[in-house]
Amino acid sequence: MCKDCGCSITEDNHEKSHSHEHIHDNPQLNDKKTIAVITKILDKNDKEAHHNREHFDAHKVLCINLMSSPGSGKTALLEKLADLATFKFGVIEGDLETTKDTDRLNAKGIVAHQIQTGSACHLDAFMVHKALHHFDLDTLDVCFIENVGNLVCPASYDVGSHLNIVLLSIPEGEDKIAKYPVMFRQADLILFTKTDLLPYFEYNLEKEKIMARKLKPNVDIVEINTKDDATILKVVNWISFKMQMR
Repeated sequence: MCKDCGCSITEDNHEKSHSHEHIHDNPQLNDKKTIAVITKILDKNDKEAHHNREHFDAHKVLCINLMSSPGSGKTALLEKLADLATFKFGVIEGDLETTKDTDRLNAKGIVAHQIQTGSACHLDAFMVHKALHHFDLDTLDVCFIENVGNLVCPASYDVGSHLNIVLLSIPEGEDKIAKYPVMFRQADLILFTKTDLLPYFEYNLEKEKIMARKLKPNVDIVEINTKDDATILKVVNWISFKMQMR
């Protein structure tokens, strides 16, 4: 896992990663020095995220951060949006290695830029800022940030987006919202994906919706299945509405 957000901070062989501080002496997460360093990292990141939002605002681009576990359907959703959306969009794609998802998006005619994070289990605002130089934002209405597949660390890093969409697939099981509350509290929209598989899993969808709204009462929820265009159009309409509200 990553060496700078605290998720693996129990080792003493950390190397300095992007703009982050070096941590010595086998620090623990409850160590005051460690907490101070992590706070400093997040403060720097938040300032850069604010700068990113200003950049999007100047070009009248809505930025949406997509977060989820690996395999929940982020890339598949973007592929379907390429077919059905009326707005123009680009994608900043985050993965530890390979360009597989970016290759899929490019094959659909989507402008996408790959960020390979190496060992980092999330994108941060500095990575996103560098990626923005590969886009002509004046040609876009929406910029999606497809974050690294992970239900933990991406929730702690503001990347400069205006909205967060969190995907949760039926095969993951109905305990993920309770287990990873920080992620789902960050969501403006929760997408329950792969709903065509509901007959094959013991999954209480209504129970999960109740749990989600306990964490965030005003969160929007949509059920989708990439084989059913009508469900994807609900996402298109949600994004289009948010564009009009800006």
